[in-house]
Parts: sequence; structure tokens; C-alpha cells
Amino acid sequence: MALETTADSPVPVRTVLRLAGEWIGRLGRVWVEGQIAELTRRGGTVFLTLRDPVAAVSVRVICARTVLDASDPPPAEGARVVVWGKPDLNTARGSFSLTGFEIRAVGIGELLARLDRLRRSLAAEGLFAAERKRPLPFLPGVIGLICGRDSAAQRDVQRHAAARWPAVRFRVEQVAVQGPYAVTELTDALHRLDADRDVQVIIIARGGGSVEDLLPFSDESLIRAVAGCQTPVVSAIGHEQDTPLLDLVADVRASTPTDAARRVVPDVAEQLALVSQLRSRARRTLLGRLDREAAWLAAARSRPALADPLREIDRRTELVVALAGRARRSFATGLDRAADDVGHIRGRLLALSPAATLRRGYAIVQRDGEVIRRAADVTPGERLVVRFADDQLTVAAEDSTRHAPDA
Repeated sequence: MALETTADSPVPVRTVLRLAGEWIGRLGRVWVEGQIAELTRRGGTVFLTLRDPVAAVSVRVICARTVLDASDPPPAEGARVVVWGKPDLNTARGSFSLTGFEIRAVGIGELLARLDRLRRSLAAEGLFAAERKRPLPFLPGVIGLICGRDSAAQRDVQRHAAARWPAVRFRVEQVAVQGPYAVTELTDALHRLDADRDVQVIIIARGGGSVEDLLPFSDESLIRAVAGCQTPVVSAIGHEQDTPLLDLVADVRASTPTDAARRVVPDVAEQLALVSQLRSRARRTLLGRLDREAAWLAAARSRPALADPLREIDRRTELVVALAGRARRSFATGLDRAADDVGHIRGRLLALSPAATLRRGYAIVQRDGEVIRRAADVTPGERLVVRFADDQLTVAAEDSTRHAPDA
């Protein structure tokens, strides 16, 4: 009902807000579509600013954190969503908002959410692990190329590969790269090239496209087929803003088909330059080693023992002769000293010998080998032996007359 008011009989603001809130409350819950312009979390409550996709208007949405986290993955700023909410007018503040009970991603947002769930599932199985990535061959004999029919990606790969290595060979599988048959044709071509023993690396190339066009390159069956290949696989989808799951499972991810040709095929000019550099480096290393060995040999030959071997022998001979002479002189000196010692001892012995005393006119009187020291010890008639310096005489004792010795 319309309020009957006049300038003399107005209604307060609270009444107008209360009535407007009651009328808005009768709208019930509605689905609202918009883009998240701002997202703020405060404790267990989330505050969203939902902007109209066409008009420059927005509305505030308040919901519990569990409502936002119920989406897998939770929407972020910039995502396009639909909100199931109840309009509400805060009479205390006079502000309009929506109380959200459910949030869903729509359009591209929903598609990206499904791809993100698949990505996390495959990552948990280890299909994207770095340790299972296989290295590319240095110079593949045959390159398998999966691309669209008469596509620019095929021309880019083959042209740049031939420019880098003219002898490179390709085995091309032209398939549908978008549409309902793309996944089947891509997988079959991959299996054929993987079974070919001559093919050493496989390139899957496409010249970019929208998210919907690139959906076949995120198909689970294709991802598992690439993970099961024995041949290294290079993903060359010409895009930057979005990453199909093929980029994650492939052994090497190239940003464009041209980049794939550069990664797979070495540049013959660069390789020749590298070979020349390595040859020069090896030559310098070898010459340096020869110079060091020659210098060492010259230094060894300049040593006296090698420069003049006979000189060392002569020097040793002179040393031996000098030592022999020294030994001879030392020995002769020792003998002379010993002879002098013997002469001195002999002189002393001669000086102390009784024979020397006897030569001076003395004699030794013995009886039966016993020396007679006094005449009183001799009996008259007793036979005695008188020893001189050179001989002896046997005598008989007569009378023992004692005489006093001369003074």
C-alpha cells in the first residue's frame, strides 16, 4: 500500500526503510548472475561485490565461508558466477545486499573448474611428476608430427626444423585438432607413431585457440595415452594465457610450434661452431700439456746426473780415492802410534826387568828355584845356583860369614 503522507504529516526514515525491507523480503530467494569484482574474507564470513556483466552497477553479497568453499575450486576475483541469494535491506544502515546460500561458476568458469579438478586428480596419480619426464634425443632420425590438416603449425615446424638441420625427416599424422572427433584421432595417431621404431620423438602441434577449442588437449584419455608412451612427447600448442593438461604431462612443453622445432632439432651451424670450439679447446689443452711435459723433460735433462753422467762418476771416484787415502793415512798413523806405545812399554819393561839389573853386575842366588836373600839361610856345603845376565853357575857354599854391607 502507498503511504499517505504530506509535508505536514511526514513519516520517519525508519518507517520507510522498514516498509521497503518488508517489501524486498517478499521477493524470496533469487538466482543472480554477475562477475566477482571484489572478494574479502573476515573470519567465517565472506563479502563479495557482484558486478553486472553489462551495466555499470554492482551489489554486495554476504555469505558464509563454507558457501564459497563448497565450490571446487572456490571462485576468485574476476570469475563469473551465479548466486542463489535472498535480497535484504539493512534498516539500521540503509544498505542493500544479498545473503548468499549457494555460488556456482558458469560458462568458462565452470569449464575451468572441471579442468582444475581433473588436473589435481591426475597430479595425485603422479602423471605430471618431473621424475617421469624423458629426455629428448640429441639428433632424432625421424620426428613424428601430429597436427591439423594443412595447418600453419605443420609448416612452421617443418620449415624451422629444415632450416636448422636440412637432413631432418618427419612422419606427419594430420588429424582433427578440435571438435568431437579430435580426441579419438589424436590418440590413434599418437599410438601409431609410438609403435613406429624409427620415430624417436613426437610433436603434438596446434596454432593456439580459445579455451573451448583447446579442450581436446585436456581430455583424460589423451593425457593417459601420452603418459603411457615410450617415445618422448613434445607439446607445442601455440598459446600462453591457458595451459591445457597436455603441457603438464608432455616430456617437454614448447610455447609455439616454432619453439618445438628449436627444442627438438639442433642447429647445424651452432653444432659446427660448438665442434670447432671444442676442437680448439682440445688442441689448446693438448698443446699446453705437451709444453708442460717438454719443459719438465728439459728440466730433468738439465740436472747434473743426466746432463753429464760421467762427471758424477768421476766425482764419486775422486771421493772414493780421497776416502781411501784418508783411511790409509789414518790407519798408518794408528799403527805408528801403536808402535810407539809398544816401544815405550818395551823400554819400561826392559828398565824394570831383572835382566837389566843383572847386566850391571848383579847376580841372583837360588836354591831349588828359591831366591836366597840372606847368607844365614844357607848351610855350608849346600849347592846353590848363581844366575847372571846371560848364564848361570852352580856353586857350593862353604862358611857363612856375615859382613856388614858397605855404607
